[in-house]
Amino acid sequence: MHQPNRSSCDVPEEPVLDPGSPFPQGATWTGEGVNFSLFAERAEIVELCLFNHPSDTEESRRIRLTQKTNGIWHCFLPDLGPGQLYGYRVHGPYDPTAGLRYNPNKLLLDPYAKGIGRALVWDDALFGYTVGHEDGDLSFDTRDSAPFAPLGCVIDGSFDWGDDKAIQRPWCETIVYETHVRGFSMKHPQILEEMRGTYAALGSPEAIAHFQKLGVTAIELMPIHHFIQDRHLLERGLSNYWGYNSLGYFAPEPSYGGGGCPHSIAREFKQMVKSLHAAGLEVILDVVYNHTAEGSELGPTLSFRGIDNHAYYRLAKDAPRYYMDYTGCGNTLNMVHPHSLRLLMDSLRYWVTEMHVDGFRFDLASALARELHEVNQLGPFFDAIYQDPVLALVKLIAEPWDLGEGGYQVGNFPPGWTEWNGKYRDTVRRFWKGEHATGADLATRLSGSADLYETTGRKPSASINFVTAHDGFTMRDLVSYENKHNEANGEGNADGLDQNDSWNCGAEGETGDPGILQLRARQQRNLLATLIFSQGVPMISGGDEIGRTQHGNNNGYCQGNELTWYDWQPGEAGADLLEFTRRVVSIRRGHPNLRRHSFREEDPLVAPGANSLAWLRSDGVWMGDNDWEEPWIRTLGVYLAGTAPEIRDDRGNRVPDDDFILLLNAHDEPLSFALPDNLPDGWTVALDTAAPDTWSGRPEAPAELPVQMSAHSLVLLRHAR
Repeated sequence: MHQPNRSSCDVPEEPVLDPGSPFPQGATWTGEGVNFSLFAERAEIVELCLFNHPSDTEESRRIRLTQKTNGIWHCFLPDLGPGQLYGYRVHGPYDPTAGLRYNPNKLLLDPYAKGIGRALVWDDALFGYTVGHEDGDLSFDTRDSAPFAPLGCVIDGSFDWGDDKAIQRPWCETIVYETHVRGFSMKHPQILEEMRGTYAALGSPEAIAHFQKLGVTAIELMPIHHFIQDRHLLERGLSNYWGYNSLGYFAPEPSYGGGGCPHSIAREFKQMVKSLHAAGLEVILDVVYNHTAEGSELGPTLSFRGIDNHAYYRLAKDAPRYYMDYTGCGNTLNMVHPHSLRLLMDSLRYWVTEMHVDGFRFDLASALARELHEVNQLGPFFDAIYQDPVLALVKLIAEPWDLGEGGYQVGNFPPGWTEWNGKYRDTVRRFWKGEHATGADLATRLSGSADLYETTGRKPSASINFVTAHDGFTMRDLVSYENKHNEANGEGNADGLDQNDSWNCGAEGETGDPGILQLRARQQRNLLATLIFSQGVPMISGGDEIGRTQHGNNNGYCQGNELTWYDWQPGEAGADLLEFTRRVVSIRRGHPNLRRHSFREEDPLVAPGANSLAWLRSDGVWMGDNDWEEPWIRTLGVYLAGTAPEIRDDRGNRVPDDDFILLLNAHDEPLSFALPDNLPDGWTVALDTAAPDTWSGRPEAPAELPVQMSAHSLVLLRHAR
């Protein structure tokens, strides 16, 4: 064990006259001064370090905190205000074998910092151990990291929200659009060049016009919590584009701001939210509470590790030098410890109450549910959120897996949660690819995945349906590539998934063959229409509506460049796809039959509909039990009765709708699809993915029976009531 001396900086300590308060944690401007509060339960000495300018290489003042309440060190300084830059030095034993990694030579970022006043600059001095030393992380580094460490900044959080309030749109009426703050606008010709890539651009009239015309209702932003650029990526001329490398859970990422001080960046984020709300659009944040940017035992000491390693991280039980890694990123946050749980809860509440966001998508959420080893549905993380009066009202989305044993937990999250439905993605891809033995599973996914959610009392809206997302192929690439092409990532094409359930339609990558291009365009329409017309909540991956391509790269996490930026001049094919997507979304939003309130009628006073949802064979016969056992099913029809009692409005009232029949043909040959004799007459073609006139806004034409379906096509029939 190394018992370190004072840090190398020679700035004298100052006494504290006002002890301040342990709450709220972080640096809080009261109008008369700043209250500083830092949890460091095992620390022996805590020093607050103040900086005058981002270019300063050492602190101008160092203040030793003397007040400690229940593990929280605190003080109040009446002579400070917004814009003050600060960090901490924390003293204690350095004994990595016992999980203790205190090193006061390392300036530490406040985990509760609400603004980032200076970004990290990579240097070996940021590591608590001496990089390259024969003892590795057991060595002790005496270099001062202050010239290179990120700095917290006291902010003025005031903002005129006017009459802004939470939209609280019901899940069954929600359509999610996943996007990246920078990538969305970097090539948008109608957005001012100096504004592109910022929060302001995403809240601009031009962006909002696109969202509204598309018909989506919620914008899900990839991580905007302050994150760190990976050293190894910068050295290769790349970047951490996705941002799943969080270090500050209260501060908006400053690189997405339009410049200025940290409180102006916070205001820019708030104005974006206010503008989106005014347009009827909710804001959902993709949050990364499962791990931090400090990585494994060989990572830098930037914040949590040097403040209280035991409290913040899951350490190996019998070897606390090492970290439990359920995330593949080197560490896992310790949700068993009450303070780490408090940090997460305080962060979530801050983004709801102060930043007015409407919900969260939790990256690798299974990692948050782990108590000792197994994922525990009733873990403290879920209990805390379930009883919280603020968070109980917002949208909660789980990515229901992590990389540890037993981490795949699709369908196992508790009531109140929705989930990214990976089984939906896989089944829909395989069906339209033409694989056999997918019919029965497809029927389950189209009808809301009752096998996953009904037994826990959840509804179809618990399923966040998606075909593509930020991670993996774009939809255009899904129908253009059978193999990943990640050479630009510099990892020998070894990164990214090898199994993508994709089909290139006859040629790998770009081609001039008109037949292949037509098929690819139709396949994109098939996938989008299947997604939008399925029961559950559809999520569109941003850019899919205009045919965005990453040229076969299925792991664009490090490509913060034109490879991942949206191309807003996608040509005729992209314009047609956008028109088509608007059409299918408008059909869904106009008909509650396509977004049912429940799996089955729960009111005992209402008789369940005998045929509220039924399945069809192409010969006009209702599907029987034995039919589902046939492995060759590549054609399927589903009848959705408009009188089904499961069709309800957001107040629970029955709202009868039109009848619909959805026909899907994944064969490579056209076919005739007959309808059962006991169905009513008068069907019209609401949509045909092989017939452009059905999505161009023209009046619906009567359906000719039997329905003549093109190869690889989808048809939606409507019967008006």
